[in-house]
Amino acid sequence: MKPSVRMKRVLRRRGRLAVFGAVFGAVFAAAFGASWGLSAAGAWADTAYITNEKDNSISVIDMDKLEVVKTVNVGQRPRGIIMNADGTEIFVCTSDDNRITVLDAKTLEIKYHLPSGPDPELFILHPDGRTLYIANEDDNIVTVTDVIDKEIIDEIPVGVEPEGMGMNPSGKMLVNTSETTNMAHFIDTDTHEIVDNVLVDTRPRVSIFDKEGKRVWITSEVGGTLRILDGESHELIKKIKFDIPSVNDEAIQPVGVRLTSDGKYGFVALGPANRIAVIDAQTLEVIKYILVGQRVWQLALTSDEKLLVSTNGVSNDVTVIDVEKLKAIKSIKMGRFPWGIVIQP
Repeated sequence: MKPSVRMKRVLRRRGRLAVFGAVFGAVFAAAFGASWGLSAAGAWADTAYITNEKDNSISVIDMDKLEVVKTVNVGQRPRGIIMNADGTEIFVCTSDDNRITVLDAKTLEIKYHLPSGPDPELFILHPDGRTLYIANEDDNIVTVTDVIDKEIIDEIPVGVEPEGMGMNPSGKMLVNTSETTNMAHFIDTDTHEIVDNVLVDTRPRVSIFDKEGKRVWITSEVGGTLRILDGESHELIKKIKFDIPSVNDEAIQPVGVRLTSDGKYGFVALGPANRIAVIDAQTLEVIKYILVGQRVWQLALTSDEKLLVSTNGVSNDVTVIDVEKLKAIKSIKMGRFPWGIVIQP
């Protein structure tokens, strides 16, 4: 499939945005970074935003105080949640509204809605800042939406019940997982064509590239496994089957994944096993299991990567973990069925 006229316009915009971003970033750093003494972690405490699936709301956590400071209504059945690159907008999959709700990160007021197709669950924003790829669980489609023009620009047919959305650092390759087809679909973001279909274990949920784009980590909830694939060849590097003493295999259901940027750890949420697996990202061996709340879903790291936060759907809380000590340090109550999480520096 050749790129349409519409797609060619999008690709040209990506190029202009990339150049502008690089120039602006360099000027900003030279003019202000040294004089203000800003660190990479930022000068203020992080803020975590958690979607409460059954309360139709978002809980806001001050990560310095480790307490909820606000709750905001957003729409029906919020699940996936991300932010744009500059942290000014929060995107939420309001699944039962069949759209994406966008909030102003400062005021937490709804700014606008984006078309998404039916039942959006997870999504990912291209590095160009305007192309949003959305997994539509009900119609076996990845919808491509232009954030600026607020319109759907393409639809990519994939397997049954698409969910996981991972993208390599260059933005050239998107990986979508289809829960019922049990596949990872590798999609070229220039042409929007599937270039490879890789069979994985039963009910794949989340896919994520490492920082260099060399490896893709894919969890399979019912299969109880994590598959790590080569980011270019898509060949299997390692398959990890989790084994927790005194926990039935059926309860070990891998879902969310997070990787530290230093390449040291990988963290995998294990669903009703109520634990997070800690994996040595170099040896790809499980080194520890951390007990958290009930039915752990998704994970996020603070900007300094000193804390990891998990959403625990059944116990209606999040667990805060000290990454250096690999130890849970606090539980914070949420709304009903906390699902997705994003942390703003």
